[in-house]
Amino acid sequence: MDNKYKRVKYACYTTNLSMSVVANLSPVLFITFRNLYGISYSLLGLLVLVNFVVQLTVDLIFSFFSHKFNISKTVKITPLLTVIGLSVYALLPWVFPDNAYFGLIVGTVIFSASGGLAEVLISPVIAEIPSKDPDREMSKLHSVYAWGVVFVILFSTLFLLAFGSENWQYLALVLMLIPITSCILFSKSQIPPMKTPEKVADVGKQLKNKSLWVCVIAIFFGGAAECTMAQWSSGYLEQALNIPKVWGDIFGVALFGMMLGLGRTLYSKYGKNITRVLLVGIIGAAVCYIVSAVSNIAVIGLLACALTGFCVSMLWPGCLIVASDRFPNAGVFLFALMAAGGDLGASVGPQLVGIVADMSIKSQTVVGLAEQFNLTAEQLGMKIGMSVGALFPLVAIPLFVYIYNRFSKNKN
Repeated sequence: MDNKYKRVKYACYTTNLSMSVVANLSPVLFITFRNLYGISYSLLGLLVLVNFVVQLTVDLIFSFFSHKFNISKTVKITPLLTVIGLSVYALLPWVFPDNAYFGLIVGTVIFSASGGLAEVLISPVIAEIPSKDPDREMSKLHSVYAWGVVFVILFSTLFLLAFGSENWQYLALVLMLIPITSCILFSKSQIPPMKTPEKVADVGKQLKNKSLWVCVIAIFFGGAAECTMAQWSSGYLEQALNIPKVWGDIFGVALFGMMLGLGRTLYSKYGKNITRVLLVGIIGAAVCYIVSAVSNIAVIGLLACALTGFCVSMLWPGCLIVASDRFPNAGVFLFALMAAGGDLGASVGPQLVGIVADMSIKSQTVVGLAEQFNLTAEQLGMKIGMSVGALFPLVAIPLFVYIYNRFSKNKN
């Protein structure tokens, strides 16, 4: 990699690490907010929804209007927005303890905007840096996020145990050191030039390309397969397999994140033939989902959840690699549209599993079946929900077969 871009490369890494803080801090603190401020579960869930809506909005804005922005300056202010968002998130509940939720919402909106910018801009920065193997560099960037998830979960858990949940603001302020580091690195970094469509009409022309939509749909299914298990593994292990909550949190989320990071790290070191990796990954994910849904043995269910992390590890970055190889001149527009597709899948998948699980638990038919199999309605409902989650990788298999046959680098 070109030495003049080393500083910006590390700035991108720390920015992706900051995104793992943005995405996981609120879920880690849900119970703390419930106990300290009496915030309802529906309002807590709204924090996650706000995060998604803001990020998706940023994705769509940059899909059509990226040519209106100074890309270099926008890249550099991304971690600054994270710092501001985390500051508001931590300090406003201190200043206005009777209206803590207002501060949490405002902070979430601000750092979610930075998350959307990071999704849209950081990957194309890495893609434009001259490299012997750009595919591996892209995988390395996304592995940083996966390992960051593990770090945030474990560090936050230990911090709250050591200092008490009432001091959660200090946790947010300590984690703020990561985006501050990004700001310092970006301040004197040279951002490589990135392509954007010259006008909205140029975007319309690119949107007519069928291969582009194949990539967007692929990352939709990849995002759904990854985030459904990431968000439901802890609850599934606890409810369906009777694994205690503390171990469900550790093994359900942290172990999934470790396997996610391991898969991306291995590809960054040894990876090649990305279309084959995608096909094997989506098939493996489908198998793991099915095993986790039907197994009543805790160890097997746990292993299936963890191995899902390994199988889905390259689906998101791999789709970006395929798309950037297929459309080398699309620039920021391509990554913005792909981010929108991935974010949509990451929202639809977990939501659908939750809806199906809730409906199943309330169904008298499911209650009757649960009794026949010596299960509770909650256990069977969760298994049915996980079975629905398996549909995302299963339905995507023909699409990834198509990508393997048509998009491989050794094929015209």
